[in-house]
Amino acid sequence: MAIFLDKDSKVIVQGMTGATGMKHTKLMLADGTNIVGGVNPRKAGTSVDIDVPQSPNGLGGAPIEIPVFGTVAEAIEKTGANVSVLFVPPAFAKAAVVEAIDAEIPLAVVITEGIAVHDSAAFYAYAVEKGNKTRIIGPNCPGLITPGQSNAGIIPGDITKPGRIGLVSKSGTLTYQMMYELRDIGFSSAVGIGGDPVIGTTHIDALAAFEADPDTDLIVMIGEIGGDAEERAADFIKANVSKPVVGYVAGFTAPEGKTMGHAGAIVSGSSGTAAAKKEALEAAGVKVGKTPTETAKLARAILAG
Repeated sequence: MAIFLDKDSKVIVQGMTGATGMKHTKLMLADGTNIVGGVNPRKAGTSVDIDVPQSPNGLGGAPIEIPVFGTVAEAIEKTGANVSVLFVPPAFAKAAVVEAIDAEIPLAVVITEGIAVHDSAAFYAYAVEKGNKTRIIGPNCPGLITPGQSNAGIIPGDITKPGRIGLVSKSGTLTYQMMYELRDIGFSSAVGIGGDPVIGTTHIDALAAFEADPDTDLIVMIGEIGGDAEERAADFIKANVSKPVVGYVAGFTAPEGKTMGHAGAIVSGSSGTAAAKKEALEAAGVKVGKTPTETAKLARAILAG
């Protein structure tokens, strides 16, 4: 089992022919992702020959030809794609996400950093208006991976293995660190939701999915200062999650009133502080580590019984 992404996922890449899109298309292919097409209106009807690198996990290593379509709708019609990964510059990202929503692709993974909050709010509201037929992950996120099955985004595929931990994280870097810290145990799925003020899939969405996944035994949740997403997640855990949850909140030493890293990580007074989030999570029964390494140790201890 997996959440949102599995071996049967058919992936297209919006922005595949750009430098960043092509780099990560190669890496996703090397991880075994079934990429069935790219989307670029200016290159519709062409194809791209890709030399897939050999992955440390033994996948990849063979050339492949990927068709390029003019629209997401055409790509879905011709390939049956059900996931799009977007490597589209910020100025054009809103239009690209709206196109994916109009095509009713079930999952759109928006990697792009620097999208205006107004644009993110607009395409998220548009997805809701259209009946939530498209799940949005991101923006400004590393994407998601189901180790050994599929990788949609920029998460390194060789730092972990399949296992029974579910991971949801605001931070890309901390996603990678936690996957590496617990690499010997492995993950059912890892989802980087992004740290912008407006995002599609939330901690709560991922927690609900991991709670329903029979192959996830423990959930690791990584948050950071700013906003109240972690406090709301704590309320959800208390009411709805029966599986053990281990947490980490980045930003204990952050100065008040200063934006730290992600656009969403701004603290005002006691609202949104790491201490307030830690307190809320612990009140919901979540064990919270003071560092990523300590958080990994807490997860190990729980799984060891």
